[in-house]
Amino acid sequence: MLYQLHELTRSILSPMASFTQIGSNLFTNPFSPYTYLPLSKNIAAGFELFHRLGKDYEKPEWNIDSVTVNGKKSAITMTTTLARPFCNLIHFEREHSCIPQGDPKVLIVAPLSGHHATLLRDTVKTMLTRFDVYVTDWIDARMVPLSKGPFHLDDYVDYVREFIRVVGPDMHVMSVCQPTVPVLAAVSLMASAGENDIMPRSMIMMGGPIDTRLSPTQVNSLADNNPFSWFENKLIHVVPGRYPGAGRKVYPGFLQHAGFVAMNPDKHMEAHYDFYMNLMSDQLSEADHHRRFYDEYNAVLDLPAEYYLDTIRVVFQDHLLPKGEWKVRDELVKPQDIHNSRLLTIEGENDDITGYGQTEAAQKLCSGLKKEDRKHFLAKGCGHYGIFSGSKWRKQIFPVVQAFIEETEEKYNSQRAAAA
Repeated sequence: MLYQLHELTRSILSPMASFTQIGSNLFTNPFSPYTYLPLSKNIAAGFELFHRLGKDYEKPEWNIDSVTVNGKKSAITMTTTLARPFCNLIHFEREHSCIPQGDPKVLIVAPLSGHHATLLRDTVKTMLTRFDVYVTDWIDARMVPLSKGPFHLDDYVDYVREFIRVVGPDMHVMSVCQPTVPVLAAVSLMASAGENDIMPRSMIMMGGPIDTRLSPTQVNSLADNNPFSWFENKLIHVVPGRYPGAGRKVYPGFLQHAGFVAMNPDKHMEAHYDFYMNLMSDQLSEADHHRRFYDEYNAVLDLPAEYYLDTIRVVFQDHLLPKGEWKVRDELVKPQDIHNSRLLTIEGENDDITGYGQTEAAQKLCSGLKKEDRKHFLAKGCGHYGIFSGSKWRKQIFPVVQAFIEETEEKYNSQRAAAA
């Protein structure tokens, strides 16, 4: 009944959120006489703060209309290359390219861990300045009818393999956080199956839980300190009747959001207080930054129950991948079979979600790669979200990613020329 209770609460708050939005406008609109009352800023700021705490947050738009490529403004057209029940493969087509024969293709596998793929907007926009970008855009499980069947972690791996085939050949795959595990599994299975013609040229893994036994964080402790049955009984709920996915079992987005906030409650409380004070003191750019961040942060999606529980068991409790015991549809995942791809792992020095060494663990697992084809980068002073968004991503990490992909392209082009 928890999901139904949440929906009831939202329905009660909805008219209040609408009222406070109207109230905020009433005390800020220059054509309203209430704007010029002595305490108008206080009242307007209070109204907006309550509105933002009580409103529903829908999936944000990508809002990537253009990027600058080689000094030229390049228009962006977003198209769906492949549609699947739980995910759409999105292609951001650019008007211009950096090189005549076309830029390297990069498949960015976004996390399916609570937030929408638009959380990677900054990642995508930056990558588009140099590369031809595809992104996995995951669908809220409450919007997927029961008739589409369940979605397990094995299905996630299948999706990645299919997307690699569609985007490839001659492509690079970048995984951010959670998908490092299924991406490594997908590429490993392709290598074991001898699919050398469509193997990614490189794998770029950023802040992912390859081996959560290393430097465990608060997220890892939650899985360690609770039995598997606790996750089944406490966190899995049924989608209410008003959604297309009615009856589907999910890990609801609102519970995930509560978990995100609970990790740093003081930080969020301070952020909202600062927002109120910025409105009071006409620090409009700071207030707008707060709005943009929380419009994204507060927009969450439901996860299919099967996928979430599989992830808890495989990744966080049994550690099957680093132990060499993970089977996907009865096929053993063997990263050591990968020989024809290069690997770059990236970690943030201050990452409080994926601990130090958890992503770098992929280096040891991919023992079939030559030493010169395996690289690791530690981003100094960088937290989890800074790995893929913000100034540290753009100034510190993206240049490393760009150099690695361009180096990989040079190597493959040289080998192709020598073979010819």
